[in-house]
Amino acid sequence: MNIYGASGHGKVVFDILKSRNIQIDSVFDDNLEVEEFLDFRVIHKPNEDQLKNPTVLAIGNNAIRKQVASKFNGVISEAISHFSAMISENSKMAAGTVVMPGAIINSGSRIGKHCIINSGAVVEHDVRLEDFVHISPNAVLTGNVSVAEGTQVGTGASVIPGVKIGKWASIGAGAVIIEDIPDFAVVVGNPGKIIKYLDEQR
Repeated sequence: MNIYGASGHGKVVFDILKSRNIQIDSVFDDNLEVEEFLDFRVIHKPNEDQLKNPTVLAIGNNAIRKQVASKFNGVISEAISHFSAMISENSKMAAGTVVMPGAIINSGSRIGKHCIINSGAVVEHDVRLEDFVHISPNAVLTGNVSVAEGTQVGTGASVIPGVKIGKWASIGAGAVIIEDIPDFAVVVGNPGKIIKYLDEQR
């Protein structure tokens, strides 16, 4: 398995792979200033043979992760999870998704491609996450919540049942979301209030 992203997020992905006794073959990164990552020499231009191994995109920023995924010509890994995560056998996760230590994904949930379910996050029953979503540490999505592409739900945020959150929105740390949120909205507070809208160029 390869890791694309020699960063802090990459270190957590490294630990997840180690927790599953998955061999790490190479570490890639576009940043030429990054030469070493843990015990690996960082490869800036992987060759065809190196790209034959499955690769997980260990990039925390949703927009950058999408950009890299769109141009990456190697093999994307299946979803990976830390051994301590609790994942229902009746849930589904698409390729490239990463589930961190202590996260919970309950029955009927559907997780898109290249999502991050961070440490201690709770994804309750029948939740729908589109591609490139990031659920931050200890955030809670209750039943039947849906989150559109590219949105980040901040650390410790809570979303009540049935709420729909639009694409590329940003939910602040500790926010409590009690109503639907439109695309590109930045929301903070309890109850959550929209304070601005993000640039729609994604």
